[in-house]
Amino acid sequence: MRKMSLPGICIAVSLLASAFSSAVFADETEQLEKTQIILFAAKSLNTVMDESIIPAYNELQPNVKIIPSYDSSGTLMTQIEEGASCDVFFSAALKQMDELEEKGFVVSGTRNDIVNNQVCIVTYDGSGTKVTGIENLADASSMALADGSVPVGKYTREALAAAGMVPEGEDGDNSTITTQEVSDALGGLEINECANVGAVAAAVAEGANEVGTVYYSDTYGLEDKLIILEKVPYDLTGNVIYPAAQIVNEEADDAETAAAADFAAFLTSDMAKEIFESYYFDTAVARGEETES
Repeated sequence: MRKMSLPGICIAVSLLASAFSSAVFADETEQLEKTQIILFAAKSLNTVMDESIIPAYNELQPNVKIIPSYDSSGTLMTQIEEGASCDVFFSAALKQMDELEEKGFVVSGTRNDIVNNQVCIVTYDGSGTKVTGIENLADASSMALADGSVPVGKYTREALAAAGMVPEGEDGDNSTITTQEVSDALGGLEINECANVGAVAAAVAEGANEVGTVYYSDTYGLEDKLIILEKVPYDLTGNVIYPAAQIVNEEADDAETAAAADFAAFLTSDMAKEIFESYYFDTAVARGEETES
């Protein structure tokens, strides 16, 4: 049916011993067969996965090649629904994973909430912006904002609606608030609609837009370019939960299926948690407190 930095390695080596105490994935004495798996992950996970999580896993399982594909969670969800080959999906929001699970794409028992994140209002170093946070976004000359189908764009709209700055979306779904409606509510603010959070971070870091909304984790490695003006409170956005799960892949052989399950489990390990925390993610995930639409 389906068709289709170095810091990480250092972290992996230093944390190797602590991983075995609580790991539920195969340890280094249980080498998996040579295979490859396809990982679909939210764009905001690009850096931590490539630099550290995947290298750390390969310290334990060198026979498993992980092929990552990064984009907005909504785009990746649609690709899975349309038959793209995927073994593990790591979403930046519950909504996309919920939809896939409801449609039978998620392997039962493999879904876990991995990390929490936080929406931030950012500007570039030297911008001279008058904006101090979400309440006076209208003071900016321009803003980079992800589309409402992108989790960070959806959470931004949740915050704006909760703060009474924009009308709520249709049937209470704030992801349906259009970019034009946000612009109008903020006094005609010029908004650069972006396809994913990486594009927002780049637009602000390069000075193309005065402000933007990204996740706290997206500022990792860009501390000299991005200035955090405000970490938007969770009472405005709800918790920003990132779930991961193994995805049904009917074309996968036994080795690929086993590796996918093992990698999905590795994401919940103490080793992975320490890595995520070093990249500004919160691993104290409190499922049940989030607001999801």
